[in-house]
Amino acid sequence: MGLGGISIWQLLIILVIVLLLFGTKRLRNLGSDLGNAVKGFKKAVSDSESKPEEPQKLEAEKKVIEGEAVKEEDKNKS
Repeated sequence: MGLGGISIWQLLIILVIVLLLFGTKRLRNLGSDLGNAVKGFKKAVSDSESKPEEPQKLEAEKKVIEGEAVKEEDKNKS
């Protein structure tokens, strides 16, 4: 007995049917697309883990700019 009660011969027959239906080229493309999707997912997860540190850096580097707010009307009057 193999996986879930399916023997190795049944798995081979299913594999042959899938190859006949889709062809090797389409399956190869599907495999590479799946691999790229997994790589992209891993990269996004690792990037999201490193991003929370960046806002803390920015808060530490904040600078206060002193100035005075003046309305345009008041500028034109003077």
